[in-house]
Amino acid sequence: MEWLKSLVGRKDRTQGANALDTGDALESAQERRERWRSVYVIYFTMFQMSLGFSIVLTGVWPYLDKLQPGSSKEALLGLWANRAGSARAPMLATLALFVLASTLYAQLHLTRPHAHHWMLAARALVGISSANVAVARSYLSAATRESERTRAVAGASLAQVLGFVVGPAMQAAAAPLGPGGPYPPPGSYVQPLRLDMYTAAGWINAILGLINFVLFLPFCFKEKKIAAREAMLAQGKESEKEALKAIKPDYVSSWTLVAAFFVLVFNFVLLETLATSLTMDQFAWSKKQALEYMGALMSAGALVACAVFALIAPLTKIFEERALLLWGGFLLTGMASVFCIPWGPGPPPLAPESLEAGGGCPQSSQPWCATSRGISLTQFLLGYTCVSIGYPLGVTLIQTIFSKVLGPRPQGVWMGVLTGAGCVSRALGPVFVSAVYARRGPDATFASTAALTFAALAALRLVYARLRPPPAPAPFRELRPLAAPAAPAPDAAA
Repeated sequence: MEWLKSLVGRKDRTQGANALDTGDALESAQERRERWRSVYVIYFTMFQMSLGFSIVLTGVWPYLDKLQPGSSKEALLGLWANRAGSARAPMLATLALFVLASTLYAQLHLTRPHAHHWMLAARALVGISSANVAVARSYLSAATRESERTRAVAGASLAQVLGFVVGPAMQAAAAPLGPGGPYPPPGSYVQPLRLDMYTAAGWINAILGLINFVLFLPFCFKEKKIAAREAMLAQGKESEKEALKAIKPDYVSSWTLVAAFFVLVFNFVLLETLATSLTMDQFAWSKKQALEYMGALMSAGALVACAVFALIAPLTKIFEERALLLWGGFLLTGMASVFCIPWGPGPPPLAPESLEAGGGCPQSSQPWCATSRGISLTQFLLGYTCVSIGYPLGVTLIQTIFSKVLGPRPQGVWMGVLTGAGCVSRALGPVFVSAVYARRGPDATFASTAALTFAALAALRLVYARLRPPPAPAPFRELRPLAAPAAPAPDAAA
């Protein structure tokens, strides 16, 4: 357990001879233990929400095609938490919604012949529930001291990365269950509960969501907010509002970072969502092959992301954070889209006319298959490697620089805005797939995302000088009465 405490910053390095007197004034040892136990619950939430999103990425399209063969591919929570003064209520509400959506995803066969509508509804509800990450980050900001915050945010980011590692691996592990037997006719409820390689993802999400719900009940999750008290004590203010007034964030650079975060997450979500159907179209993989191969590839990519995450701290000692964000995070992510623009000399392999998807590009439902050039496996792997490195690098550095631009102030609302931008990009990703990829093909899809990414890079370059902490307020000094003029020295000649 000691290695885990050291990893997430639980072990107090301020104890001993170097301990600050303010530490005892802020909390007791029991309060500190309860505060960090709640922080661990936040870590589990970040992990579980990432896993809940990633575990279904490789199976959504094949699952829908089995349900309905031939189907087409066609920050409020942060404010709620601030108003209520508590993170528990919005977290419980969103986790209950997540469990409901996951159960619906596992039971989509009961909704036929309208399964595609209910699948969109289930994924939309998961997207809404994932907005609780804003509340989680808000609480993390409020429940940690300034000296603990970097380690705490790093722990939360690592938990998210691990969620993306475990999610595709768990979906791939469910592949031996097979697609299950044929479905009974629509309206028949002979077999109301199903467990196969598609529904397993929904059931896993539902169980983990229930565990997370229980962890947020009062017996386990005890809210301990310490950041505001620390800020008031450090600045010698009488209230939190007075402490906030002394710090003015740069709104231009802040909103530019929010927009850049949206673009970065949108690129990642689009490629992850599209990867399964893209490989089935371009490489003539069957549904089972695409599920297994992409599950393994996404897990490998997530492991690369973990390695990048571990290297960020050493890299920032060599390169400036802002330069690493632009030329590492955004340039690599933009190049990922460039690599996925079809370069092949001929069209992709065409699928035979059948009801089952897979085995090539379906020209009947996607006319561009006959005119578009194909994507080679090499360029696809190059693109996926670039996004596996650029995305974790960019996301982590955006959050770090964003926090520094805001300055030493409670950042709950602003972190909610940043997380909300990511949630919107996740919701728009599948819409973009149906509106652009299914109708125009990979040329228009990846050319658009490449242009968007390079535009974000240019915007960050324009505000490059402003991507720094705000100037510290002048120290408060008490006014003192003017000293009386000194008496003239006695005349030596007198």
